[in-house]
Amino acid sequence: MGWDILRLFCRAIGAKSMDQSLSQFIITAFVMLIVVVNPVAVAPVFVSLTTGMRLTERRRLLNRSLIIAFSVTLFFLFAGRLLLSYLGVTTHAFAVSGGMLLFLLALPTLFGERSSIQSPEKGDASNTGEDVAVFPLALPLLAGPGTLATVLVLATQAGSDMVRIGLLAIVLGVTYLASWPILYASDRLITLLGESKVSILTRVLGIILAALAVQYVFNGITGYYDALVSR
Repeated sequence: MGWDILRLFCRAIGAKSMDQSLSQFIITAFVMLIVVVNPVAVAPVFVSLTTGMRLTERRRLLNRSLIIAFSVTLFFLFAGRLLLSYLGVTTHAFAVSGGMLLFLLALPTLFGERSSIQSPEKGDASNTGEDVAVFPLALPLLAGPGTLATVLVLATQAGSDMVRIGLLAIVLGVTYLASWPILYASDRLITLLGESKVSILTRVLGIILAALAVQYVFNGITGYYDALVSR
């Protein structure tokens, strides 16, 4: 009886998202990725790391960090499911765990902070000789555990549909392309909006991410129950 109530509750909330049309899948993927990458929250860090740099150096650093972040997430998109299969982790289990991780990532954002899951420790970025394009910009700011978990969740949702996998790769590229102008003009953006508006926007993105995370937990529970009763 308890399982039946849980199944009906989860399906009432998550059934539509489990049978998304292609357009809905693309929109959901883009929203999730742009929210979890969150270039607006990365902007102040980018400004602090590039203070005193010439414009050409700053552009080269930004290009390199975005290319590295895109390459890492692309690798996880195509190899992530194979890794899960090798470890014996079901897609339903990962949907639940990935949703929980994304929710933990969203919580600090709701309070105007950046999650420690995505952020390096203070002082790490100031190490002399450290290539900031790789660390902390590409990893973990632009392609941290939260972003990689999101990619794997979306990849498991796409399943063996190579059209959706290919579109996910394109959406990943569009996400990082959309991040480029925000980060490139980050100093002017922060001056224009002010810290208060940046904080408000970050919190709104956190609410969206939290809602999407809970949705994936419901989907994972529903999928696990369906697989259990169909045996």
